Amino acid sequence: MENKEPEYDIGVIHGRFQILHNDHIKYLLAGKQLCNHLVVGITNPDPSLTRDSEANPHRSTPIANPLSYYERYIMVQRALLEQGLKFMEFSIVPFPINVPELIKYYVPIDAIFFLTIYDDWGRQKKQFFESLGLKIHVLWEVTLENKGLSSSDIREAMIKDKQWEHFVPLSVANLLKEWNIISRLKKISR
Repeated sequence: MENKEPEYDIGVIHGRFQILHNDHIKYLLAGKQLCNHLVVGITNPDPSLTRDSEANPHRSTPIANPLSYYERYIMVQRALLEQGLKFMEFSIVPFPINVPELIKYYVPIDAIFFLTIYDDWGRQKKQFFESLGLKIHVLWEVTLENKGLSSSDIREAMIKDKQWEHFVPLSVANLLKEWNIISRLKKISR
């Protein structure tokens, strides 16, 4: 198979990554395959940029956001390097999805913005991007039932002392253990 030139120069992709899992890796690599440089935006970077959403009320709760921006930055960086990407092929930035008018301060707005759509929240984000005049490339749209892995399920498995390591890249499993995230999740869930 020959390597063809990516379709776009710079692509922007985003997620909370409140436990980066193997399906997140598929998503990130699908975006990277289409561009020379991938800007990974981490949403809900801090409480001041986190908002409740009727389309997905769970996403703003403490149990859904156990990791700091810095921890997620390190997690995404290590996982992408583990996948064979080089530092110069990606950047990681805060991405205030809940305050879309601020996005222009964090990413190049002339880039292509990659999205996946599973539910009303995905459709709402697409509308946010369209209202800002951003160029959008939907990587895939499937029903929530066909989404695959969920960070919520992985966090729940960790809290209940069930197997979870096989759902995440090795580098992520190692970091989560090093940071004692299971204890943090159990404390938040009480």
